[in-house]
Amino acid sequence: MKTVVACFSATNKTKKVTEEVCKKIPYDLWIDLSIPRMHESIILRPEDICVVSVPSYGGRVPEIVIERLSYLQGNSTSAILICTYGNRAYDDTLLELKNEMKKRGFIPKAAIAAIAQHSIMEEYATGRPSAKDCEQIQRFAEQIITQISILDEVDVPGNYPYRTYNGIPLKPRTNKNCERCGLCANICPVQAIPINHPEKTDSNICISCMRCIDSCPNHARYLLSPLKKAASLKLKAACSVDKENELFIKKL
Repeated sequence: MKTVVACFSATNKTKKVTEEVCKKIPYDLWIDLSIPRMHESIILRPEDICVVSVPSYGGRVPEIVIERLSYLQGNSTSAILICTYGNRAYDDTLLELKNEMKKRGFIPKAAIAAIAQHSIMEEYATGRPSAKDCEQIQRFAEQIITQISILDEVDVPGNYPYRTYNGIPLKPRTNKNCERCGLCANICPVQAIPINHPEKTDSNICISCMRCIDSCPNHARYLLSPLKKAASLKLKAACSVDKENELFIKKL
């Protein structure tokens, strides 16, 4: 038996939650779905386990993740689903992820919805996952792995047709601190930053994941403050009350 982790984490917050899960469910292979390159196809057996983790973008699985999940092929293989969200809601994310994994031959046996600091509006869910969150996530993982042989296909919240998400208008810009080192271009999950002109961003491709802002050593990338403040105010009512992490399992 082997355990494979497939994780999309532009700003490392989803990665942090996934690492806490993996403290109780050790893995043999970690596939970074955030890396903008082709991945080798992975075929899993019935006795294997696949942990797949994604952030919720507007209540949906990021479109690029759906594309990259095509590298995974299950054979009635147990899957553990993880989604993180910035304290608003994850809407249809888990349901979409479940359905996509089923298409690829997996049986989703458990799911975790975890709070992580909002990647754009950092004032929401600041510092999460906290130490308390991490302890709880580890307990969730232990509960899953000790019962996985007696778990049925999990039921998760969500609706179909899925919530419509067309992205957001907040796109990173570049200030005078940019040294054109190309780091942001190399790590952009969707290659929206030209390698020869890393001071630019193709707004038609950019998914506003904030990886370039989070990773720039010179703090050369930023969002327009008025737009960011307006977006923050729009989310204030939905994000101000702290949400709780959730575990979904169903025994046979």
